[in-house]
Amino acid sequence: MKNIIVTSLRKDAGKTSVIVGLAKNSSQKMGYLKPFGDRLLYRKKRLWDFDAAVSTTAMKAEESPEAMSIGFDHSKLRFMYDENSTGDKVREIAALNAQGKDLMLVESGMDITRGLSVNLDALSLCRYLDGELLVVLAGTNDQICDDAYALKKTLDLGDIKLAGVIINKVRDVEDFEAVYKEQFDALELPLLGIIPYAENLTQPSMRFLADLFFAKILAGEKGLDNLVKDVFVGAMSADAVLRMQRFNKDSKLVITSGDRSDMILAALDTNAAGIILTNNILPPPNIIARASGTSVPLLLVAQDTFQAAKKVDSLVSLLSKDDTEKMDQIADMVKNAVDTSAF
Repeated sequence: MKNIIVTSLRKDAGKTSVIVGLAKNSSQKMGYLKPFGDRLLYRKKRLWDFDAAVSTTAMKAEESPEAMSIGFDHSKLRFMYDENSTGDKVREIAALNAQGKDLMLVESGMDITRGLSVNLDALSLCRYLDGELLVVLAGTNDQICDDAYALKKTLDLGDIKLAGVIINKVRDVEDFEAVYKEQFDALELPLLGIIPYAENLTQPSMRFLADLFFAKILAGEKGLDNLVKDVFVGAMSADAVLRMQRFNKDSKLVITSGDRSDMILAALDTNAAGIILTNNILPPPNIIARASGTSVPLLLVAQDTFQAAKKVDSLVSLLSKDDTEKMDQIADMVKNAVDTSAF
C-alpha cells in the first residue's frame, strides 16, 4: 500500500484542508494517521487530535481518531519510546488502520521538523513507512518561494521520494504563476497545483469556538455553524456600541461578561453570529430564554473577557468535523487546482 506523508515548512499551511480535498476527490479507499498529535480535542473523556477527527470524517473512516496518534507531548513520548520502538509503534498503528485501504495519508506535526527530538518528524515518518513526501507551502509569495528553495537546497531528503508540492492560500494565482513559475521549474520541484485563497475558510464557526473554549452552550445551538467575520468586546455601554455602524452588521462575535444584560440584548437584537459569556457568569433566565428562540449561540466560558478576547484574536480557524459546507468547498477547490491523479 502507498503511504503519503503530508507536511509543510510553516505552521498553519493548510495540510489538513489539502488532505480533506484529496480524500473527497479520490475513488480510492483512504486511511489516515497523525502519529504526533498537536491539536488536542477532548470529547467524551477521550483525547483526540482535532485534525484526525476532521480527516476521518472526510474519508468516512470507521477507525477512531484516538487510535491514529501515538501521543501529544514531547516529554511523555521521550520517556516511552526510543527511535527503534517509535518506528515499530508507527508501523503498528499504520497496519491497524490500513486494513481494507488503498492509500494512507499520514499527516506530520505542524511543520516538517515538529517531533524531530522524539523521532516523529515528517522525514522519520517517511522512513518508517517507506512513504513519499507531499509538501504544502503557504504564506506570502516570497515566503513560498523561500520555502521552495529551502526544500530543494537546504533539507537533506536523502533517499526519500518527493511526491510533489502543493501551494496553498494564494491570493492571486495568475500573478503568482507569472512571477514565480520559472523559479519552480528551475528547482525541478514537482508542482501539483496552486490552491487559491478563500476568505470564508479563515472565518471560524461558532462550533469551532465552542470546541476551542470547551464552552457550555446555553442557547442558540442551531446557530453553531454561523461564521464570525468581526469581533466586539463588550467594554462599553450598549448605547455607545449601538451607535457604531460595524456593530449593526451581521456575523459578529460579541465577547462580554454574563452579567452584562444590556450588551447581550444588544447583540441579540442586531443578529450577532454568537456571544461568548466570560467568567462563568450565567445571565438572567429571561436572557437565556430570549436567546433560545434565536440562532445566536450563547457560549459560557471560564476565561475572563480579556483572556477570551486574546484567545480569539490569536486563533487560526481550523476545519471542524461538522463543517460540511467548508469541506465541500475545499474539495471543489482541490479538484479544480490540483493534479489528483497520483492520489
